[in-house]
Amino acid sequence: MSEFFFEYGMFLAKAITIVAAIIVVMVLSFGLSRRPQAAGHLTVEKLNDKYRDLADALQQVVLNKASWKKREKQEKKEAKRNQKAATTKDDHRKRIYLLDFKGDIRATGVANLRHEITAVTSVATDKDEVVVRLENPGGAVHEHGLAASQMLRIKDRGIPLTVIVDKVAASGGYLMACVADRIIAAPFAVIGSIGVIAQIPNFNRALEEKGVDFEQITAGKYKRTVTMFGRNTEEDREKLREELEDVHVLFKLMVARHRPNLDVESVATGEHWYGSRAGELGLIDQIGTSDDYLMAAVPDADIFRVSYRGKQTWQEKLMSAFDSSVDRISLWSADRHSRSRYQ
Repeated sequence: MSEFFFEYGMFLAKAITIVAAIIVVMVLSFGLSRRPQAAGHLTVEKLNDKYRDLADALQQVVLNKASWKKREKQEKKEAKRNQKAATTKDDHRKRIYLLDFKGDIRATGVANLRHEITAVTSVATDKDEVVVRLENPGGAVHEHGLAASQMLRIKDRGIPLTVIVDKVAASGGYLMACVADRIIAAPFAVIGSIGVIAQIPNFNRALEEKGVDFEQITAGKYKRTVTMFGRNTEEDREKLREELEDVHVLFKLMVARHRPNLDVESVATGEHWYGSRAGELGLIDQIGTSDDYLMAAVPDADIFRVSYRGKQTWQEKLMSAFDSSVDRISLWSADRHSRSRYQ
């Protein structure tokens, strides 16, 4: 059995080395041949029209001719009234600006999110609302911290901010969600995971058995602690634990600042909960889906989906594909672990 694990470890090390070498070569090649990229573009779609078209397609079939004409007449009157109400910035029907954020380990979506928020905050008022439809299983601390800071720009301007979670807002995802004025989640959305983790394989013993030396030169006592190929000491591990605890404290302070009624210590265990239970614990404010929330808002508000798409470089596309693969593996592993608990 030990021989199997050794062979598997060596295979994994070789695979990682080969993949890393390929990535480096490709990045360098694309970097040398890269041309200036075209600027990104902002897309704005009025969802009221989309919802009305869906309803009209069905109503036209189920209603008789007289009823359908009556409905058309009412809709035209309502459209004129709404258009008149939207003529000025300070006196208009409520507007809901919908932003979609789908996260990955490096929160690469923040590159587009910052442009979307800049656009929205330049026109929105305190009478409007920004809704962020969030799907994010978490990842790198500094990347998700930046994403949360971008969302705080909305609140700093006095614009109501609502986060809706249909699937998952865990770890760094919840770090983003907690800054909202209100969090809505579907009954089985995964919420929480207020914790910090670091894990790394170590191949030092396998390398020593093969007569391979690993050299690592640093300046600064703690420039590098736990490593994949060197010999890790208890001092190295303790320093890493200390760093993780520091991040965990900052995470808890962030949650406590924006959700003052939440008993942070009782939920900052690294566990996650499904939406219904998360509501009981105070991690969210309301149970529901984004579809229900937006459909209910249609009669009283104009809803605009705002999305910015920048031109990705080859490097960014490559890293995005790599991150997506890692995300899928992580979610699969988490799902397997969750299933095992209930079998």
